[in-house]
Amino acid sequence: MSDETETDLDEAEDIRDAEAEAKTRADNRAERAERAERMAREGAQAMAEHHASIKAIDERTLKLRSLRLAKEAAEAETKAAEAQTKAADAQAKADEKAAKAAAKIAAKSAGKGTAKKAAPKKAAAKD
Repeated sequence: MSDETETDLDEAEDIRDAEAEAKTRADNRAERAERAERMAREGAQAMAEHHASIKAIDERTLKLRSLRLAKEAAEAETKAAEAQTKAADAQAKADEKAAKAAAKIAAKSAGKGTAKKAAPKKAAAKD
């Protein structure tokens, strides 16, 4: 009987080992599935964060670009206004200079005109 008992015990142990092995495999499969699910969830969350950061960067870029363009437009307007003011000042100075020159010429003409009128009379008197 001892041989039969040992055989029965060996068979029972083999059955227990097979059951333990099956349970271990099932546990390993469950752990792998759980890990794969966790990694997929974390990957999806990381991608969502990545896309959110890209969107935030794009929004900041657009805002900064619009601010820069507005600043450049304002600077261009200021330069144009300054150029227009300088041109107006230059034109006013030129007009003033021309008016002074015209007044000077007119004063000389008025003085020369009387002198010329007197000169011919003297010349006429000599004849």
